[in-house]
Amino acid sequence: MASFNYIGRNQSGNQVKGVIEANNPSVVAEQLMRKNITPISITGTSKNKSESPAGKNVSEIFGFDKVSLDELIIFSRQMYALMRSGVPILRAIHGMADASTSKALKKALTEISGQLEGGYTLSSALNQYPDIFGSLFVSLVHVGENTGQLEESFLKLTSYLEREQATRKRIKTALRYPSMVLIALAAALVILNIFVIPTFANMFSKLGAELPLATRFLISSSDLFLNYWPYMLIACIAAYLALQKSLKTKKGRYQWDKRKTKIPVIGSIIERSILARFAHSFGIILKSGIPMTTGLTLVADAVDNKFMQEKIVAMRLAIESGESLLRSAIASTLFTPLVLQMIAVGEETGRVDELLKEVGDYYEREVDYDLSTLTARIEPLLLVVVAVMVLVLALGIFTPMWDMASAMQGK
Repeated sequence: MASFNYIGRNQSGNQVKGVIEANNPSVVAEQLMRKNITPISITGTSKNKSESPAGKNVSEIFGFDKVSLDELIIFSRQMYALMRSGVPILRAIHGMADASTSKALKKALTEISGQLEGGYTLSSALNQYPDIFGSLFVSLVHVGENTGQLEESFLKLTSYLEREQATRKRIKTALRYPSMVLIALAAALVILNIFVIPTFANMFSKLGAELPLATRFLISSSDLFLNYWPYMLIACIAAYLALQKSLKTKKGRYQWDKRKTKIPVIGSIIERSILARFAHSFGIILKSGIPMTTGLTLVADAVDNKFMQEKIVAMRLAIESGESLLRSAIASTLFTPLVLQMIAVGEETGRVDELLKEVGDYYEREVDYDLSTLTARIEPLLLVVVAVMVLVLALGIFTPMWDMASAMQGK
């Protein structure tokens, strides 16, 4: 968001000057008119020295200023408490901006308070920062404004974000042990190729005899690592950058989101975690009074998976063409028969939002169980990998040594 210097005249005819942060001069003019100031001149300010040519701060470019989920939870919880206590929105946003420890959130809230002073609604101001406040967040705030239950909207957002945070922590906890084992294996391979294998290679070269296949494989891999490690490093960096660039494209992101749900062992966990997020967020939206088709559009963005998003959009299109939620859910092939039965009961009883909460809880229980047994299922695979490494290393190093010992005994 850029800064603009303005010169205008108030109702008394006096000249006033100031600075307003906005997306473009038209927004500045609109804010000034709402303050009964007639704009005379609106000019953009010079860029801050700490910003890049693209207008972004260096820390923003590398993602250091990204607002965390913890900070959003604290913001939602405190906004709920302030709204419930009758504190005016503007004063609440000011207080949150002063108390925030995140520079990015503090800057956004400061700018939002300026927009509120200019006559913007809270949802319109939040919508200017999609990287911080997603479409689901903004929509629930908008519903709260229109129904006079803004504090309830922040309470629902707090519950949703806390559930999302708990799921992420469980996944990180389950993957911690396998990640540490893989890192240790990678470090062991590097140490072996640099320090251990070259020492034995020099000793075996003096034998002058043909070495076993495992030994030749170890020596070749060590030579490849020692002689071509700069190229290997460049290739890894290039592959990483190419992957990142591919994920930023619509097609690349879709293919990755589709394939990661098919990954052995963890693919089903990812899929059910996304479906739990879908069920909980969709239930919250319907309970807030948002129409079903609009809610599906919002939830499609909230699931953060392009493959699932396409399925949910197809459900919305089916409902718009006259199909029921149950029929569209069956056509999507996303849900199990038990979940479909719960959706059917919800439609018959008019309690779809409550049944969707049950669906979300059902998927979360499955995810919890799978995560609790994930380490036990991955351990055998890791043991096989370690066993193969030890076997190759043992055959490659000790077989020539046994040959040397046998030759010395024969003499």
